[in-house]
Amino acid sequence: MNQEELPKVYNPKDFEDKWYQFWQDQGYFHAKADPQKTPYTIVIPPPNVTAQLHMGHGLNDTIQDILIRWKRMCGDNVLWMPGTDHAGIATQNVVEKKLHREGKSRHDFSREDFIHKVWEWKEEYGSIIIDQIKKMGCSCDWERERFTMDEGLSKAVREVFVRFYEDGLIYKGKYIVNWCPRCGTALSSEEVDHEDINGFFYHIKYPVKGENRYIEIATTRPETMLGDTAVAVNPEDERYKDLIGKTLILPLVNREIPLVADDYTRMDFGTGAVKVTPAHDPNDFLIGKRHDLPQINVMNPDGTMNHEAGESYEGLDRFACRDKVIDDLAKAGLFIKKEGHHHSVGHCYRCNTIIEPYLSDQWFVSMKPLAKGAIQVVKNGKVTFHPDRWKKVYLHWMDNIEDWCISRQIWWGHRIPVWNCLDCGQIMVLRDDPDHCTECKSSRIQQDKDVLDTWFSSMLWPFSTLGWPKESDDLKYFYPTSVLSTAPEIIFFWVARMIMGGLHFMDGEVPFHTVYIHALVRDEQGRKMSKSKGNIIDPLELIDKYGADSLRFTLAAMAAQGRDIKLAEGRVEGYRNFVTKLWNAARFCQMNECLPVDGFDPKSCQLTLNRWIVSKASETAGRVAAALDAYKFNEAAGALYQFTWGTFCDWYVEFTKPILYGEDDAAKAETRAAAAWALDRILILLHPFTPFVTEELWGKTAARSGMLIREPWFAADDSLNAPGAEQEMDWVVRLISEIRSVRAEMNVPPGAKFRAFFKDANDVTKARIEAHAGLVLQLARIEGFEETQEVAAGSVQAVVDEAAFILPLSGVIDVAAEKARLEKEIAKLDGEIAKHDRKLANEKFTAKAPPAVVETERERRGESKGRSKGRAMTRAHRGSVSA
Repeated sequence: MNQEELPKVYNPKDFEDKWYQFWQDQGYFHAKADPQKTPYTIVIPPPNVTAQLHMGHGLNDTIQDILIRWKRMCGDNVLWMPGTDHAGIATQNVVEKKLHREGKSRHDFSREDFIHKVWEWKEEYGSIIIDQIKKMGCSCDWERERFTMDEGLSKAVREVFVRFYEDGLIYKGKYIVNWCPRCGTALSSEEVDHEDINGFFYHIKYPVKGENRYIEIATTRPETMLGDTAVAVNPEDERYKDLIGKTLILPLVNREIPLVADDYTRMDFGTGAVKVTPAHDPNDFLIGKRHDLPQINVMNPDGTMNHEAGESYEGLDRFACRDKVIDDLAKAGLFIKKEGHHHSVGHCYRCNTIIEPYLSDQWFVSMKPLAKGAIQVVKNGKVTFHPDRWKKVYLHWMDNIEDWCISRQIWWGHRIPVWNCLDCGQIMVLRDDPDHCTECKSSRIQQDKDVLDTWFSSMLWPFSTLGWPKESDDLKYFYPTSVLSTAPEIIFFWVARMIMGGLHFMDGEVPFHTVYIHALVRDEQGRKMSKSKGNIIDPLELIDKYGADSLRFTLAAMAAQGRDIKLAEGRVEGYRNFVTKLWNAARFCQMNECLPVDGFDPKSCQLTLNRWIVSKASETAGRVAAALDAYKFNEAAGALYQFTWGTFCDWYVEFTKPILYGEDDAAKAETRAAAAWALDRILILLHPFTPFVTEELWGKTAARSGMLIREPWFAADDSLNAPGAEQEMDWVVRLISEIRSVRAEMNVPPGAKFRAFFKDANDVTKARIEAHAGLVLQLARIEGFEETQEVAAGSVQAVVDEAAFILPLSGVIDVAAEKARLEKEIAKLDGEIAKHDRKLANEKFTAKAPPAVVETERERRGESKGRSKGRAMTRAHRGSVSA
């Protein structure tokens, strides 16, 4: 591309969309199987088709794109597989709400017509999340984009269901499920959000038949007592031993129920006696199985009471029924008391409705046989977690895994491929839709009305997207995938199930070798972002304001393993300043004709300054690659920030000015070539993090034969190391920094200049002073240096290695006043530190305060400690203030 002059102002809107469209049009994101190259594959966690880009997406998409662009530049054959999830319950809810605004419901349509409306909605709005992901700069292979209900994936889903069924792993049974009365469907345990609420224990008398005695039970859900079929006590409980086997009278219903002994019952909880409602509680269901108790369902699917609840309660909402039951018990003299009880209650993860444990016919996958292999591959390291602590979380869940309820009572989704013959009762589980019964040939057949849990199709994502069940070339080449980057809350929803699915259907091969669990993005106070709190930070608004590169670099820089991100807009603004700094440094190079030189060998540099920047560039490349290999994105970003802003922009650019503005043509030529070479290395190393600005600068700072996105990665090279040059120039940087710090902390006026002195310097330091005096005098604002053995009154010392640099400030500032000010500041900061220490030592505070609040207290303590240390260094270590 032809070289163009860079605008004075960095404006990402001028080129971000342009470059993304260009990359996509040129096919730079597309991958083809090539046996001559090493494959590197990531499957994107498919966002819900209903979703809008949130900061969690922004973080995870950034992490994946950094890995993808890095590996692409390293020469791997990279595939980033994109797509979206049909999100059964969420999408159906969106369309039903749309119909509700029109005065209609889905029941006003046939099932087929409603599904057609959902597809219409998907075609109109389903690409919004994809367009937003593109705004982040994500280099997905959009030519391969998949949808969990496209034809190929639907065929894979059917194949898996049939194979599971044939292997005896899928069954249908009457079990207690998590039921959402609002959504009208079963939910898996992982789709239930547990919230602590202030509820009540209701104490009720259950009379003993034929005796003037009663059993006292306590329940949080008195409305379910209408379906009680027993009361249970622990067989070792002396209070009830003489009553075991006797008959009780169920209040209000007057049904006779037994008092049974069961080890599940805890003697030390409540009254030690529990009501048993097998149709409305999972533990009661198991007790009922052990004692052969009836199962009486007293509720309708919408949470209202049915005829089994009795005429007085039929049709009431479950919570209205609760109130009436307590009122009626009180009238009957059977209600004892109500007491407060703080407990955890399940809520639907979609609509936040309180979940009802509910007995119903559902389809299940038997998970324990599948879990065995999935546990083993994590224990033996075939699949690794980063951070490693998530391995324990995964294994704990897998060791305690329950069967998976895969049926959902909605219309949008993969219909369960089971047909029933209405004539002979034959059950058919088939890959293709039948038109008649396989047993009696009757055409009177009916497909199961339920659809599969959305996560059933997501379980197959790593291999179904590559063509499975066909043995495609892509599947053979790109599977198993390399890395999965995802959020902690879907380790159980998705990660574990993909591992189980991959092992079962891909000949024992895991779907990926590495799982990276990214942090959660919270607000600046450490709170979870939510609409109700009004603290949501919209990534699209930040992109519009600061550019995608600034947001990406912010997220990467804050993505420390095992620590949530506290994000504030000011952080993004700060990293926009970083990108602007790079832009201005590139302009400086361009204006000073620092252009890449064909055949330039950085090892040939003669000037210490240039050998320093070359060596630092190689060192940085090594640090970045090592950090990315370890999935420490914040360390990689930190190394780049330090080298780009600190070493190159702040110091190297300033150090080159005397050369570039001087008369030594040979020194100019070498410095121009070295500066251009170093800038190019920065653009290469930064590209995976900030792809847009680096591509723009690549094209405008020199005439290029190709695009930066296809440029080879710059790897660390030991032959470029120049430890002597690094030590020398780092010394110069430290000396200038120390003098500047003393001036700032002692309130020396910026324009004040004075001669400085040094003492106790060895020969190496003296040689460095002589060689670099010009830089130090100019950048530290010093008039000159002299060696001395005395420290004059009113001086401040800056110590660098063995030498003391003495700044005579008498007459420049009031030394005594400044010394007093420092003492006062240190005392104030020490007081703040003590205050933080007292708070952190308070066990009540650390135990009861939210973790984010405790962490904020520790951070504030650290900030105060750092400021106090800095003031103390000025007072003591940096140089005794001599008055």
